[in-house]
Amino acid sequence: MIQRAAGRSALIPVSVIVMTRDEAANIGACLASVSRFAEIFVVDSGSRDGTAAIAKSMGARVIDFHWDGKYPKKKQWCLDALPFSHDWVLYLDADERVTGALAGEIAGLMAAGPEASGYHIPGRPVFAGRPLRFGAWNSKIALLDRRRASFPPVPDLDVASMWEVEGHYQPRLAGTAGRLRHPVIHHDAKPPYAWFERHNRYSDWEAALMMDGRLESIAVREKGARRLLKRIFVRLPARPLVVFLHSYVLRLGFLDGLDGLDHAIARAFYYWQIAVKVRARRRGPVPYP
Repeated sequence: MIQRAAGRSALIPVSVIVMTRDEAANIGACLASVSRFAEIFVVDSGSRDGTAAIAKSMGARVIDFHWDGKYPKKKQWCLDALPFSHDWVLYLDADERVTGALAGEIAGLMAAGPEASGYHIPGRPVFAGRPLRFGAWNSKIALLDRRRASFPPVPDLDVASMWEVEGHYQPRLAGTAGRLRHPVIHHDAKPPYAWFERHNRYSDWEAALMMDGRLESIAVREKGARRLLKRIFVRLPARPLVVFLHSYVLRLGFLDGLDGLDHAIARAFYYWQIAVKVRARRRGPVPYP
């Protein structure tokens, strides 16, 4: 059971959404990390490993999700369909953990009154069982005002490997995006094969969208310097090498030792996969005599 802070007034007035499918290895730690939040939804897609039962036993509200193969996909469906008690929403993956410092920062933000429509939250990776201090952390708009945010459709229903969840793109905000200081911890308790399997699917999605300009159309949705960087990165040659040097050298990943090297190589390998898949698609079937 999630140990709630004493008194409803002490709870952070934010609705947490955790989207799951066979996440028994992660869901307990994830939910334990959000005990200070007033409302917790676990939106489950037919898990067969007891994920839903664990979530219910910890006091989360479990909602079943059955994708119909169309839009909206899962993130937008949550905004449209969940019976929220609060206007602010925090999206978490099951393998993410909210630190005490981040919870305190969000509590202070809600008490002061948010000025932006959504907030980027940095993600501190745990790779091969070790928390990384350096290297390339991710950042995404995970805390948002549901009244001023949406996940607009991307024409990607042809990419079967992405199935029910939106790909890697930010929500559209009616307003500005802020940035929080403290990170979520990205710690998948599953064996390393799960990381590679998941990123293999993601690379299918990116490769398909790179073929006909759809990926760049997502980049132009960004704002300011982030938009420019995204557009440049999509067209950049030798992306695996650039990603490795960015993570291992520019972002000081080498200070994490062998684990920093492994993480930088894994990130570069992801972009190498995309490049190989794009080339294979462009070449088409092999014309055997």
